[in-house]
Formats: sequence, C-alpha cells, structure tokens
Amino acid sequence: MSWFTQLFLAHGAAQAVVVLGLAVVLGLALGQVRVCGIRLGVGGVLFSGLALGHFGLSLEHEVLEYAREFGLILFVYSIGMQVGPGFADSLRRRGFRLNAVATLIVLLGVAVTVCFAVYGGIPLPYAVGLFSGGTTNTPSLAAASQAFKEVAPALAEQAVGQAGLGYAVAYPFGIFGIILVMLLIRALFRIDPAEELRQMQEQALALSPPLETMTLEVANPNLEGLALGSVPGLAEMGVAISRTMLAGQVSAAAPGTVLRSGMLLHAVGRPADLEKLRVLVGPRSETDLPQVPGPLAIGRFVVSRRDVLGRSVPELALSQRYGVTVTRVTRAGTELAPGPELPLHMGDTVQCVGQPEQLAAAEAVLGNSAKELEHPQVLPIFLGILLGTVVGAIPVALPGLPSGIKLGVAGGPLLVSILLSRLHHFGGMVWYMPASANLVLREVGICLFLACVGLKAGDRFVGAITSGDGLYWMFAGACITFLPLLVAGLIGRIFLKCNYASMCGLFAGSMTDPPALAFAGQMLGSDAPAAVYATVYPLVMILRILAGQLLVLLLASSL
Repeated sequence: MSWFTQLFLAHGAAQAVVVLGLAVVLGLALGQVRVCGIRLGVGGVLFSGLALGHFGLSLEHEVLEYAREFGLILFVYSIGMQVGPGFADSLRRRGFRLNAVATLIVLLGVAVTVCFAVYGGIPLPYAVGLFSGGTTNTPSLAAASQAFKEVAPALAEQAVGQAGLGYAVAYPFGIFGIILVMLLIRALFRIDPAEELRQMQEQALALSPPLETMTLEVANPNLEGLALGSVPGLAEMGVAISRTMLAGQVSAAAPGTVLRSGMLLHAVGRPADLEKLRVLVGPRSETDLPQVPGPLAIGRFVVSRRDVLGRSVPELALSQRYGVTVTRVTRAGTELAPGPELPLHMGDTVQCVGQPEQLAAAEAVLGNSAKELEHPQVLPIFLGILLGTVVGAIPVALPGLPSGIKLGVAGGPLLVSILLSRLHHFGGMVWYMPASANLVLREVGICLFLACVGLKAGDRFVGAITSGDGLYWMFAGACITFLPLLVAGLIGRIFLKCNYASMCGLFAGSMTDPPALAFAGQMLGSDAPAAVYATVYPLVMILRILAGQLLVLLLASSL
C-alpha cells in the first residue's frame, strides 16, 4: 500500500491533485449540511482544508501558492463578468445611496480592526485575517497576503500563514453574524417582511416599469396620409409599433406604412411613453390586435452572430429589409425598448413580429444559435486574465504610504472583467461568458483558493481556537462582523428609511456573503435582495481588496 500513501504524502503533481481534490470533495459535502436552516456552502472547503492540514497533509510551497492565486483569479474574474453588464445601470438607478451605506460598513470594519490591532494587542497578520474572515471576503485576504510580500518579504510566509489562521477563526461568525443582524433589525423595528417586500417591488416598478402594450385608433387629422416613420417625435418616444389594422386587414407596421383615419396601431413601450403616443395619435381601442386572425406571427430570437454585436435594432433595419418589426429586447431578464441607444449584446433575446418567411430571414440575421451561445470564448477569457494580472501589478503611489498600492491578482482581474464585460466586444473578440461556464470557473476558483488557505493554516488552527488568544480573536472577529452592520442598519432604517428587503441584500452584499443572501431569500420568499446584492457587490469587493492592502501598508511598522 506504499503507493497509496505516497499519493497523499510525497510532494509532487499527483499528490497536489489528490490532496486538493480531497479537500474540495469533503468541503463541498460538509457545506451541504444544514445547521439551523443555514449551510456553509463553498465555505465548507476552508474547514476541510483546515482538517487535512491539521492531520499533516500539505503541498509544496510553490504549488500551493500557484493554486491559491490562480483559483482567486478565476473567482474574481468570473464575478466581474457576471455583474459587469448591469453595474453602471444599477448605480444610475438606485445604487449611490446603497453603495454609500455599504462603503460605511467597510470603513467601520476597518476602524474596528485598527482598534484591535493598535489598542487590543492583536498582531497585524492575525488582525488582517480577522478582518477578511469576519467579513467573509477571501479576496481581501489574498490582497493582504500580497501586501505582506511587498512590505516585509522576509516575514511574508509567516505573516500569510497567520493571516489565514485569523481568517479561519473569524469566518464562522462572519457567516452567522450577518444573519443575526438581519434578525435583530427585524425584531427591533417589528418589521413585517411580506409588507416590506411588497413596498420594494412597488418601488422597483416605479423606477423601471415593464413594457406594456396598447392599441390606438388614429384620430389626429394631422397624421392623415403621413408615413409612420415620419411621425414627429415618434422615434424619441421609445415606442415600437408592431402591427396595424385597416378595414379588417392586419399588417406588420413599417416606416413606410401610410396612416389613415380609423387605422388601429398596436404599440409596445413604457406606460408613460404609450400615454404620450395616445395623446399624439388618438383614443385607445379595446381591440386586441395580436388576437385578431391574420398572417402575422411572433418570433423570439437570441443574438448569436458576431457581425450584429454592438449594432442597434434601427441599424439592422429589419423592418425596411424584411418587413419585420422588433418590439422588445430582453437582456438578463430585463425588457428593454429597441431604440438606437441600445447596442445588441451576445445572448440578448429579440422579439419580432412579421410573417413566417420574414421572421426566418430575421432569425438568419440574428443567429439564434444555442450551440454558439453555449460555447465559451476561451481566448478572451485568458486575454482578460492576462490584462487583469498586469493591471493588478501596477503600483499607484499614495501620500503617506511606504509603498505604492496595487490591486493585485484579486482586484486587477475584477476591475478588468467589469470593464471588458461592459465593452462586450472588441477587435473581433467577444467578452461573453455563458452562465454555466461562469459558474464553473467561479466555483472551481473559490474552491481552490479556500482549500489552499485551509491547508496552509490547518496545523495551527486547533491550537489557536483552544487557547486564550484564540477565544479573544474569535471575539474580535465577531465585533468586526457585528458592529459595522448594526450601526449601518440603525442608520439605514432610522434616518434613510431603507426598505428591509433592500437592507438584507445590502448586508449580504457588503459582506460579499452568498449564504446570508440565501437566508434572506428564504426568509422573504423572494429573490428581491439579490438585486441589491449585485448593486453593491462590485464596489464593496474592490473596497475590501484595497482595505486589506491598506491595513498592511498603514500598520506595517508593527510587524
């Protein structure tokens, strides 16, 4: 059986694969176990790594460093590709106040950490680990680890191990502490979650009302004989006219359609825009044109051809070329008006109205190939990772700091992936990642990172938590988690009148904690908190990465 023991103990490529695989398998199995309705999820990999490290399993230093850093790069790059397309829009619509509160939570966490490090006697590496673990943010731990290598290369390996140990000590309460604050705020203010959810949904609809339809009868004499494409102000309204009916004959609307008195127009748009069109055209008709028998059909086609990416629906001229009218574009579950300011992205769903042969021609233009969408674009992924790593290595000098601050392998790929996902396509390459591919990369990356962190700190974990210092560190980590959230929750509820459902998403997002988000979704019976989570997540992730580095750079003299 010596060959079997060699797989676990003899350092090498095969041993690294076996140990990492065992840590991930055991950790994910542990993460499925429910305690009070909550699961550790991927966080279980950290504890399986700690257990294996405690029992003597380890990796070669270089192998462990590579697996940890590369796993982190995959994780943050995938996150950026996921949240990037909607990041700017969410900031515009409702994100500034939410991100301000999330920033306050990050700053309060830094302040509490500094107090424990300066006045509480906790060594800096452990304090930084407690900050990362208490906020369940693994990239900040990685960023701090890189900062240790910059400011104290001789002590870097020891400091990184100590930080990983502090992270592991604080991580459990980092998960449950967020949930505890949610429940405490609910009890303090006697909140009815169902009522808060209803109010949040009403606010969301008011900010971005869904597309609606309306059938209008042409009664404005000034429009008699005028071509539809020449109607003053129609293009600026953001309304799509999909079909018309005159003398019982239903036809697809086109820019050249000549308007006649009594003609019925079927329009799609936002309620306010439809009302403007009603004032211009004439009264509303009770006739439901899509239900009137005729030659027209509806087609829904997914954008999968590269040559249409970045072009708007008016630029494609589907109506002029094929007699097809585009009524709406759906992107990431959101319906959008097909105006000139909306460039098409890979994976968008375009809804068209026309005759079957016309729809077939439009389908050929758009692509509608599920196979093309499912195939990940590997070259742009590695190019993005390369660019992100280069950007992360660029030092930025800040006054008062002993060395320039870097985004590192945690922040660089995250920032670049957000920018590339917004750019979407460039130079013949498409930065589009199918949801399934994104999820695989993200989960593989975080599993590798957490497994390596656990293996690194495992031989000291049990001794740390059973000592007097370990219990004190657990208390410090709990304070780093609990106090900033509680203060922000009280400010948000009393002064800012924040909705409770939004607040739950804010708490989970400000701690970048998926288990807490899952709990909020279960408690509210809705995915509404996830929208707020995604709104604050990118900024919070970058702030926590910078905070991990700043803690090391500002307090480096204590090493």
